[in-house]
Amino acid sequence: MSLRTRLHKTGSALHAPGAFDALSALLIEQAGFEAVYLSGASIAYTQLGRPDLGLVSFDHVADVVARICERVEIPLIVDADTGFGNALNVARTVKVFERNGARAIQLEDQTFPKRCGHLSGKGVAPMDEMVGKIQAALDARRSDETLIIARTDAIAVEGFEPALDRAVAYAEAGADVVFVEAPADLDQMKRIISALGTTPAMANMVEGGKTPILSRDALGELGFKLVISPGALVRALIPAAEAFLKALKTEGSTVSYRDRMTDLAGVNDRIGLEDMLKLGDRYEPERQEAAE
Repeated sequence: MSLRTRLHKTGSALHAPGAFDALSALLIEQAGFEAVYLSGASIAYTQLGRPDLGLVSFDHVADVVARICERVEIPLIVDADTGFGNALNVARTVKVFERNGARAIQLEDQTFPKRCGHLSGKGVAPMDEMVGKIQAALDARRSDETLIIARTDAIAVEGFEPALDRAVAYAEAGADVVFVEAPADLDQMKRIISALGTTPAMANMVEGGKTPILSRDALGELGFKLVISPGALVRALIPAAEAFLKALKTEGSTVSYRDRMTDLAGVNDRIGLEDMLKLGDRYEPERQEAAE
């Protein structure tokens, strides 16, 4: 089933946890999720050790997209920030990310440098400029099965009503999914669904953010078709890593932590060592001679 078909299917919302590299995407796939979301913020957190302030470059994201799509089969939804420039940059971003395997590409209407959607101090580009970027993205994709997600950050800058106007305009421009960032309460969330009509709406669940945290099923009942938990995995890993490192520093070994760790065999099992060894054996000269 294509991502487009899944998002228009009645029933529960599609839930895509956030990844930041091939291993995290693989674990998400192995956990049984239907899609994975490549979070620009999580790339900044894990690979730069920096906040989500527009520091991650186009080439960096394109490389991570390719690495993830080489390893997992479930659809990859990519956070492409502002498209890394104007409409021409957006067109190139869509072409490259799609070629590297992305099945949905999210673009936002912030000014550059962008910020995390739940931080203050953002700016938004004129609505008409974003409409042009959406049109450029739609023209650039090679397949209609590659979805364009339009995000507006206008609530924090212009207020809820202008953000709703932008959401409708982006849907009318042809965006496949619309994402209104940081609604403050259930009433705003319901109004987003009502305003968008048949255009699928996306919800972003951020621990400590401005939007109430609801379950996938609750969001689906409201009418959201796509739910992302972009930085949740990083936020779960940080306290686990800190506790482990504290114990290692204090005790000088991993002995007391062994029952909370994956051993070497467990890691190799998850990343497919045995399958790769078997594949490599097929091309060894002695193996080929034996097969003949």
